[in-house]
Amino acid sequence: LIVSLPSSLDAYQNSASFVIDYFIIFIMNAAALMSLLLAALFPLLGLALSPLSVPKISPATGLANQFYTWRENQSIRYQCAGPTDGEPLLLVHGLFVNSDHWRKSLAELSEKGYHVYALDLFGCGYSDKPPRDSEVAQKCNGENGRFEDDGKNNGGVLPNVMLGTANGEGTRMRDVDLRHPLGSPYNFFTWSELLNDFVRDVILAHDKEHPQVTLVSNSIGTISAFQALLDCPDLYTGVFVVCPNFRELHSAEIAFSNLSMPIIRKVQALLREYGQSAFDLLAVPDTVKKILLEPYAIASAVDDTLVQVLLDPLLTVGASQVVFDTLSYSSGPLPEQQLQAFPKDKPVWVCYGTKDPWTPPARVKALTQFGPGVVERVVALEGIGHCPHDEAPELVHPLILDFMDRVMQVRSSSAASLRSKETASAESTE
Repeated sequence: LIVSLPSSLDAYQNSASFVIDYFIIFIMNAAALMSLLLAALFPLLGLALSPLSVPKISPATGLANQFYTWRENQSIRYQCAGPTDGEPLLLVHGLFVNSDHWRKSLAELSEKGYHVYALDLFGCGYSDKPPRDSEVAQKCNGENGRFEDDGKNNGGVLPNVMLGTANGEGTRMRDVDLRHPLGSPYNFFTWSELLNDFVRDVILAHDKEHPQVTLVSNSIGTISAFQALLDCPDLYTGVFVVCPNFRELHSAEIAFSNLSMPIIRKVQALLREYGQSAFDLLAVPDTVKKILLEPYAIASAVDDTLVQVLLDPLLTVGASQVVFDTLSYSSGPLPEQQLQAFPKDKPVWVCYGTKDPWTPPARVKALTQFGPGVVERVVALEGIGHCPHDEAPELVHPLILDFMDRVMQVRSSSAASLRSKETASAESTE
């Protein structure tokens, strides 16, 4: 459903034929989905996935799987590596994956002397996944109270937000609906609040030497990282982005959304109601490997270990429902909207793969116009796909190390400026 959509939706913005094309795509995919369901029903009817126990040691990293007790006693899996006195980094994973996706970064960045953390976001990996409408899940929801009478976002809708285009030329003005259409707690505001709590309760609580953490994000994890910094800027030095995601199924990204979104909502409802059998049928190693070869341009990086550590958590109780909730999440914040509100002293660097099938390169390059003075560098990685940190870490990690030098420079400069102001204030008082 996702990868078959046009990658340059804005190219069709003024074309009446887009509506017809778009509906045909959904009809064809719905038919294909029903075929999968019928094929899956008989062999899988009455069968449930066996519950999986969490391994004590990650097969991908060799690190201990640790657990942070978050809100409502929810268990959040994380891993960490490197010297405890090293500068702290927090790695934020992308869609339908988990902290093991940072297997190479955890190892190599910790060897460079950094104290590196990676966690499974709420509902992902081996972190807890309570049912969407359960009392526990709703008490964890980061949207709670966020859109009530603040006078800023019209009850959760930001009007006339400047967004980019797939070809990187010009901009569009769109209303951005920030609320999950299902009221699901599996949203960017929940994940950003989790990041902030984890930084305070786990990283900085045990690190009295370093006052801030640097975020490194991949894909859709970038939106969680950006929101975490916007909510609590004092906790962070900046964000290094590995292939952002512009969420082409967001209502603000869909052409003729008043006409097309009701159709999309119907398809999403069908997935939630009837998709489990298809999910079970597809959740096998060979199929997952084929799926991973879509975003990965370096096929050799898709090894058996990667398939295992990404697939196994998807077989845990509740995982499929989080997947369907996320596929229904045609709202929420967008990276270009977030960058326009970014503090000027929080640098953002971006790298992307030129063979990434999901992220238009021209749109990535144009990010500098949405965060002038904030997005300082945008680096193209030739021949690499959507997951450069796993496909070509030898290209990504040197950039992260350079970024760390940059944020340390900014932090030192800010501290010196603050001391100067305090001195001037004291002298004027005297």
